[in-house]
Amino acid sequence: MTVRELVETRGATLSLELLTPGVGLERMVADPDISSPGLALAGYTRRLPGGRMQVFGETEMTYLASLNDPELRNRLAAVFAHDVPAVFVTKGQNVPSTFLDATNAAGVPTFRTALGTRDFYRKIKPYLEAALAPSTTLHGSLADVHGVGLLFVGKSGVGKSECVLDLVERGHRLVADDLVLVSRRGNDVLIGKGHELQRHHMEIRGIGIIDVRALFGIRAIRQQKRVEVIVHLERWDEAREYTRTGLEVDEFEILGVTIPRVVIPLNPGKNITVVAEVIAMNHLLRYTGVNTALAFDQHLRDSMRPLGEYLEQDYE
Repeated sequence: MTVRELVETRGATLSLELLTPGVGLERMVADPDISSPGLALAGYTRRLPGGRMQVFGETEMTYLASLNDPELRNRLAAVFAHDVPAVFVTKGQNVPSTFLDATNAAGVPTFRTALGTRDFYRKIKPYLEAALAPSTTLHGSLADVHGVGLLFVGKSGVGKSECVLDLVERGHRLVADDLVLVSRRGNDVLIGKGHELQRHHMEIRGIGIIDVRALFGIRAIRQQKRVEVIVHLERWDEAREYTRTGLEVDEFEILGVTIPRVVIPLNPGKNITVVAEVIAMNHLLRYTGVNTALAFDQHLRDSMRPLGEYLEQDYE
């Protein structure tokens, strides 16, 4: 995003006051991290990351006030040479003209906020992490089933929307249908939501577009949900072998995050809605450390051990 977009979307929330009206706001913000210059103000700029917005709190401004004019200009010039998109001065502090001269010379827009440094970080960091998070779009339907985010995928017309609609009828919640926007938060969290123009509408073949919120109420939808399990729906293939025990682990990678995938073959009469509920409950069970397939397998092995020992000792 550009600095202008940041100001337009969060300027009021962050109480931003532009101190450099002659500097353009078209600099790009690509790094979701925002920090204070720290030791860079003392002359050590080797570890100062480039392309990151900088926050000057009371500590930084007090230190700069202790420097003489030539030192101040040199230190600021060294910091702003690292492609700083924007500068924020917190606590409504007075900003000396020398500071503004340095930012104007470097073409770095400077803002002052009445917020304290801690409050400023608390309000801007979650927004930057969400707005600049790696993202992608997937064709599928996302639903909240027993608190677990199930992403239904498969070929067009296989029945993804109908399955989610049946889940909504059973008290679960729709997040997005057809087009799912997925973004990565942190290292291993995937958040899915629908397009803002979609507004929890679904396309049901033979009926057309329906409004889930209008039909089922506000309880039937949610704005976003963590994607935790992929449910791949496909028509039954006689030539393919499907898992029968659950010991095999199938996984799928989205934006560098690996999540479990369950392949469900469809044939006439199968209650896919109940199967989806079981997938969600089984995921919750595994999350608590209980793996039914492994426990059952171990139970069988333990039951066969006495027989094996008996046969080993039979010398006849």
